[in-house]
Amino acid sequence: MKKYYDKCILNEEKECNDCGKCDFCDLEPTKMCDNCEKCLDNADYNGTIIEKVDMKSF
Repeated sequence: MKKYYDKCILNEEKECNDCGKCDFCDLEPTKMCDNCEKCLDNADYNGTIIEKVDMKSF
């Protein structure tokens, strides 16, 4: 199984173990994220930081 990240994006002190918790919705924890962006309605920014691009998958 391939890891998405080197470090856990929910807890930077841990190594990613590919648990998949970061794939779920912040507002509805039982729903997989579908990029609806409803969680960004109250954000004071509108952007995304790209940390890594895996060129091997292209």
